[in-house]
Amino acid sequence: MDATKRAVCLGLAWLLTGCATGTGTVVEGSLQPRHFRFVTVVEQTEPGPGGWREACVHVPLRRDTGEVFKCTLGAGVPVQVTGSEPMPVELAQRISANCANLAAQTVFSSTTPVTALGLACEEFRATFTTALDGAIFGSRVRQTCHPATLSLKSEPRKP
Repeated sequence: MDATKRAVCLGLAWLLTGCATGTGTVVEGSLQPRHFRFVTVVEQTEPGPGGWREACVHVPLRRDTGEVFKCTLGAGVPVQVTGSEPMPVELAQRISANCANLAAQTVFSSTTPVTALGLACEEFRATFTTALDGAIFGSRVRQTCHPATLSLKSEPRKP
């Protein structure tokens, strides 16, 4: 792979395993449901819509030049939405991972060697927000994490 193609590669450190082709970045690899360690921050006190869960995921965006930008995703989802049963944590994790991976494919496939990593992170977060809210109505993704999620010990990262 020549230097230009390598420069186009944005790696999500332990998440994405490579990139190829001359037409843009191909994102491979994925966030796993286990990366979304949801904590209930607002208990559901009565039947019906209510309650709130938060998770914090730090996604390192990396270029082969050594430049790294930590993209923080503070994902929040309701425990229960109108017209449904309470959502099991495992389902919220799976949906969140799927939506984040869709957002990564969408955003990082169009990056170039001059794309600022901070801007790529913002676009990733915005696209993830749209996908997650479409899958779980009322969800949101912020650039900061809820304090209750910060005390969780994260899993070791794999190269």
